[in-house]
Formats: sequence, C-alpha cells, structure tokens
Amino acid sequence: MNVIGSRPDGWWRDRAGAIERLAAQLERWAERHGERLTVVLERRPRQPLPVTAIAVEWASEPGRDAADDEIVRRLGEWVGEGEVTVVTSDRELAARARAVGAAVEPSSRFRAALEEL
Repeated sequence: MNVIGSRPDGWWRDRAGAIERLAAQLERWAERHGERLTVVLERRPRQPLPVTAIAVEWASEPGRDAADDEIVRRLGEWVGEGEVTVVTSDRELAARARAVGAAVEPSSRFRAALEEL
C-alpha cells in the first residue's frame, strides 16, 4: 500500500481497483525491465490478479504492518538469491530491510517511474 498511497488519487475509495491498477503497472514494468518483481499485499485479493510477469504474495498473518512483516520474513531468502530492492516510504520497514542486506527505493520515486511507462 506504500506505492499506492504515495499518490493521493482517491485510491481509498476503491482499494481493490487500486491494487489491480498497480499490478497492471508492475506487470508492464517487469516486462520492460526483465527483472523479477514480487508485490506483497496485506491480504489475499478477492480474485486472482491477471498477471504473469510478477509474483503476487500476501501477508500470512493479519494485522497492522502485516505486509511489512511478511516482506521482512522473506527477505533473508530473497537476499540470498541475489540483489533485492524494497520499495517503501516507511522508515521502519526501510531500516529493517537494510539490516538484512536489501536496498531501499522510495515509493514516490518508483511510482513516478511506473507512470512513465
């Protein structure tokens, strides 16, 4: 939700639609850049997102910062497989990600790059 929330465009009125739009943008970005990309959501989407070039995951436990906690749980494995960049504007998540060896990119900068596609 960090990337979605980086632009106050009314996303909160249609959270599911905002997630679908983000997934479509991420799909185009991954196809263009040829990089592996995983989006971690707070909870499982109501219906599967129509994407093939990106992985869609969700928090295994509910609660505040559930997606952040899920990202941190998975970072050890991901960093072990190669370079990892976490896109977030959350200072705590950024610090936790850096502590396990991930790079961090601000949500607003990444969102701007997505919208240039």
